Amino acid sequence: MVFNTATIGTAVTPAVVSTFFSHYLNRKSRANKPTARISYDEGLHLIRKFMLYASNHTVEEIQRFTSQWVPHPRWVKVEEVKIADQYILEAAEHLTAQLGQHGIDEVGGRTWWQWRRPGSELKAEWIEMRAEYDERKRIGGECKRVMLYVHGGAYFFGSVDEHRYQLQRHARKLSARVFAPRYRLAPQFPFPCGLHDCIAAYLHLLSIQDPTTIILAGDSAGGGMVLSILVTLRDRGIPLPAGAILISPWVDLTHSFPSVGEENPLDYIPPAGFHQRPSPAWPPPNADDMLAIEETIVRNMAHNEHSGSPLSNEGDAIEGFHVDHHPPEGMKNHKATPNTKSDDGATVPTANTIPGPSNNLSIMLDGKLVEVKDQIHMYATNQLLSHPLVSPIFQPSLGGLPPLLILVGGGEMLRDEQIYVAHKAANPSKYAPPDVFLDRHPHLHHRDEVTKWKPTDVQLQVWDDLCHVAPTLSFTRPAKYMFRSTAQFGAWALARAQKTEIDIMDDDELSVISTSDSFDEDGERLRDKNIPEVNGGVARIGKAGDSLPAFRNHMIRQRVDRRGNIYPLEPAHQLRACTILQSEIGVIKEGPVHKWMEMKRKYDRKYASDKRRIQKQRARDMADGYLTFGDEEVPPPSALAGRRKADRDIREQKKSKSLGLSLWSLWGSKHDEKTIVREAGADQIQEAVLDTDGGTPTQETRVEEERKDIGKRNKSEYSRSRSRRRTITDEHQTEANSNVEIDENTPAAELQAKIDAKRRLDAAASRPSSRASTSIKSDVDVPYILIRTPTLETELHRPKANGIAFPFSLKRDNDDRSDSMRTLTSDIGVPPILAVKQQDPNAAHSNVLKDEDGVVGQDKEEATEKEAVAVAGGESVEK
Repeated sequence: MVFNTATIGTAVTPAVVSTFFSHYLNRKSRANKPTARISYDEGLHLIRKFMLYASNHTVEEIQRFTSQWVPHPRWVKVEEVKIADQYILEAAEHLTAQLGQHGIDEVGGRTWWQWRRPGSELKAEWIEMRAEYDERKRIGGECKRVMLYVHGGAYFFGSVDEHRYQLQRHARKLSARVFAPRYRLAPQFPFPCGLHDCIAAYLHLLSIQDPTTIILAGDSAGGGMVLSILVTLRDRGIPLPAGAILISPWVDLTHSFPSVGEENPLDYIPPAGFHQRPSPAWPPPNADDMLAIEETIVRNMAHNEHSGSPLSNEGDAIEGFHVDHHPPEGMKNHKATPNTKSDDGATVPTANTIPGPSNNLSIMLDGKLVEVKDQIHMYATNQLLSHPLVSPIFQPSLGGLPPLLILVGGGEMLRDEQIYVAHKAANPSKYAPPDVFLDRHPHLHHRDEVTKWKPTDVQLQVWDDLCHVAPTLSFTRPAKYMFRSTAQFGAWALARAQKTEIDIMDDDELSVISTSDSFDEDGERLRDKNIPEVNGGVARIGKAGDSLPAFRNHMIRQRVDRRGNIYPLEPAHQLRACTILQSEIGVIKEGPVHKWMEMKRKYDRKYASDKRRIQKQRARDMADGYLTFGDEEVPPPSALAGRRKADRDIREQKKSKSLGLSLWSLWGSKHDEKTIVREAGADQIQEAVLDTDGGTPTQETRVEEERKDIGKRNKSEYSRSRSRRRTITDEHQTEANSNVEIDENTPAAELQAKIDAKRRLDAAASRPSSRASTSIKSDVDVPYILIRTPTLETELHRPKANGIAFPFSLKRDNDDRSDSMRTLTSDIGVPPILAVKQQDPNAAHSNVLKDEDGVVGQDKEEATEKEAVAVAGGESVEK
């Protein structure tokens, strides 16, 4: 059966209907779960059913479907660009150096992974809000917010088109430009092809952007690849970005953490791994298959027969593993430790449960020795599953990286490895890889790498019961909070790197999801819910997206519920992910292998004829001969680079429009579109001015003139109305004094007050005595800036103390007005001010304040009160 919108719709519709009825029939079991809302429940089951249906089709069909062209909304600006060859070559040089000679040998050479399909180019897509683009072009401003996003899809499916509905949300929330590379996908282009493309995309960005204006982001496989990119940049001395956002990163392809072997009903990832209908791309022939094919070719050549069966026996065509019912006595599974001897000193026979450049993987299951022959993951061969650039969790150190935000779904299958990798980055020496990985290549001095880099600052958020990459369900409330959290962290990272302020959207009042979700499923207001207790005490409530608290031991550790409330995450010693034995990391486990074997056996039997037919064709192709890159180049069996034939056209097929993906994108974009419409309506209300004749709202041309004038005065501040924006600054969260006891879940204002108090004491202690002898009393907490002459240009306009701006401006030269009067009569504000000033001067204004320009529109009583406050504060007010 073909794989298109019609067949997919037919397959998933029963699941959608059944979920609708079961949702309301079994609401009690869904209480306090994300699935309590019908939109999330339907979305989760729809994706799960799609994944199941897709497994009965070939890899090529899934890739073709998910890479189809998807039209973008009219309010989104999309531009496709080509990555120049110079950056592709430079990326290859850096990656070759990072792999080293051992790595080059393991991947099979240094040339084949640089090959591309004929006529194919490395391209990327710029995604930006059209309003932001038009404003930036109008004033000629430079974009200082760029997000390089690496999409997920288990390394073998997905595309920028499929993910665009998520990328445009990131662009809107952060007011940034998103740069998404169209990297090559496995299994036709396995490791390190995709990594090579993404590094080239980053080098392209560095040619047009300062690294302080760039943040990296990625989900699932893309999140794991972002970590590998960062490590490569760090080790090669390439400027690092301002920060990185990892959404449900896949960082351990050995599946060695406990959560992978459990039942995960709140996730949609196939519990037995990805299995597909056989095709020329997948699965590739294993070592036994290749040997049988080669022997058959030699035998046929000796008899001048090219049409015989390529297999020595029928079982070789369908068996992806071998079971030894009588293994050596006393055999055990290998641990990631050099000790393989018994108590009496005798060598203990062990199964090969640690992936590496050796024999096939094997494991003891129920007293039987199972040898895994077929390749498990499409991204890399079984021997490369523990390579540090394939599974970043095996990096000697993840220190020395820019600040990271790691978002984890509490109900997803990969949650343990994600929690572990967050702690590993913040404390490299405590979470070093097992000895067997550190000592694999002694000459590389991996042990020295553990303590070489300083800890990385990490914000870890574990979202209760959420699935893998929850922003995929962008139309749900938890996804809205995740997008808000990523925008908050991204703005903070950019502000920290650029040493400036960053504005981000604060559209909660306009959000369709926010307004529709004011009540929970039981009709009770969300804000009236009781605050739950965590660790025996009442947690302090925050909201996902609030200002970042201070890092403690290089971490912000938070647990987030489905309503966006933030609570403390349990201490590391209470988390299973952080207490796993070091010797268990990187060791394949019985549970995942057993699930994989059962599903593998089912698919091999179901599609045995397809697999035999494909192997026969491969044998004929091998007999005819493939194009090669040289004797030293040995591409992996699945690599298309190793299966090229001179008479075969392997160009990419032309993309067509996908109705199914378009509908899914439309569903995912509906929230953004409605929010933008509401925002435009709010802007019109704000810009409307009362007509002095009839009192009806009219649009004054002076409003637009003032807006243009403001844009000219400050070209860097092009954006939507500031009334719906929040200013993010670096409040030195990464520099918190370790001597101050700080709860990372304390609300931002209270936390900042504690930090400021400590800094004031330190500043007072180190301040010269001449300044201490001023008329200011020593027992009054007065910011240092108020008893000295400002030295920074920004302080001359609006002073700040410890990153907090004061609600007034300092007196400027050639201006006799007081600070209070300048604030009251300022021309800088919302557009209606100028329009009001142009009203008829003959009109009655009995209770308004006037200046030399005419009516200002300030109530006299309010002005008098503000002036009195200014006098009480010590300001001189001139009459």
